[in-house]
Amino acid sequence: MGPPLFLSGKREHFVNFRHALITTGLLLVLFLALYTLNRTTGVLDRVTTNIGLEVTGVVLNPVRQLEATVADLWNGYIDLVHVREENVALQKRIQVLEAQVLAQSEDMAELRRLRELLKMPLDVSWTPLGARILAGRIGPNSQLESFTINRGYTTGAAPGTPIVTNQGLIGKVLRAAPHTATAILLTHPTSRIAIFTQKSRTPGILTGLGPNRPMEVRYMDKATKAEPGELLVTSGLDGKYPKGIPVARILSMRPSSSSEFMTILAEPLADMSHTEEVLLLEPTGIVRPPEPASPAPAFVGPPLPDFLKTRDEKEGAEKSTR
Repeated sequence: MGPPLFLSGKREHFVNFRHALITTGLLLVLFLALYTLNRTTGVLDRVTTNIGLEVTGVVLNPVRQLEATVADLWNGYIDLVHVREENVALQKRIQVLEAQVLAQSEDMAELRRLRELLKMPLDVSWTPLGARILAGRIGPNSQLESFTINRGYTTGAAPGTPIVTNQGLIGKVLRAAPHTATAILLTHPTSRIAIFTQKSRTPGILTGLGPNRPMEVRYMDKATKAEPGELLVTSGLDGKYPKGIPVARILSMRPSSSSEFMTILAEPLADMSHTEEVLLLEPTGIVRPPEPASPAPAFVGPPLPDFLKTRDEKEGAEKSTR
């Protein structure tokens, strides 16, 4: 027969208490031993310090790397924005510089053309006036090879004024407004120019036959010593053009079967298709017309009857009489 149940429970409780007491005692002894060892040698402090630092490094290093990565990405984005802005500014600057280069190139080309234009030898009795061609072959005279220039009768472009380029005579002013004028080429069918052959000095009349056609030299004697390829220059005998201006070059010549003159065809020297600036030749000492009234009068002529006047005209007349 075994021991009673209450005695077995007390025994187990005593055994557990003893085990706990022994364990506590051992832990206390171990703690005191470690404490004494650490006080004398500092081993535990160094171990715990190293472990703490390593744990801190393991935790903080990824954080620092993530922070650096985010900062690099942000700085790269900011730099990219700045680079893009600088790129746009540089592109605009390049466009401005390209426009300046083109403008300077155009200025240089114009300067070369003007220098060539000023090489034209002129009689002192004629004054050269520079003009720019504004448009070509427009208006009612387009079929007659006309063009518009930026000078009018108040600035030296009176009707009949000769027009030359560095290549030679190109035409004359047909009609003029105060500040612009319409001119026609020497190929105009009504054009008549007194000329000499440059070498043999044989006189003749150079006549236009219309656009895109050669010119004809009339009234040149069969005894002339002129040859194809010879230049024709103005003689000045007609009083319309200065003497010695190159006009055309002889293309072909043959004796006429119906008259005592030669049949001669000539080609104009001046090329209208590539001309931008010209010289007008104004006779020296000429008196130009005055500038037109500004503003221009609404009506020129005798006074109108009252029943023909508008209300504004009547009010203006009443104010002027007050």
